[in-house]
Amino acid sequence: MEANALYKLAEQLGQVLSAAEYRLVTAESCTGGGIAKICTEVAGSSAWFDCAWVTYSNQSKQDLLGVSAQTLLEHGAVSEATVVEMVQGALKRAKAQVAIAVSGIAGPTGGTVYKPVGTVCIAWLIVGQEVQAKTFYFQGDRSKIRDSAVAEALRYLLSLLQ
Repeated sequence: MEANALYKLAEQLGQVLSAAEYRLVTAESCTGGGIAKICTEVAGSSAWFDCAWVTYSNQSKQDLLGVSAQTLLEHGAVSEATVVEMVQGALKRAKAQVAIAVSGIAGPTGGTVYKPVGTVCIAWLIVGQEVQAKTFYFQGDRSKIRDSAVAEALRYLLSLLQ
């Protein structure tokens, strides 16, 4: 997805979050802070963006977000179970009402038969609501997979908030 289209998504999300008086927090792995980066490109985002964690290693997911070692052992870092714990941990640790968590395999290596390159799990949590989690299978190179994950994370959150 083109950078301008990502920016427009972030800008639209910021308007919706501002109107609801909500703040966003992110917990990112394979996107490497891409969601936080595009959100903070928007002027005035300090009114609706709180903070971000980039927890690339399993240890950082445990230490910073409270993901259980058992979840990582049983399901792996790239799983809906893990991103659910990431999103819950992020929201619990921040001064925000909305959270996004992402973990995946952006490639070019690291994929398996069961979790090929392009597998990305995303979770969303809005205070007072149930956690939503989905697994996506994006195509393309590392950059395209990461951009696709950022776009889907923002797009789906917009649909949840509207």
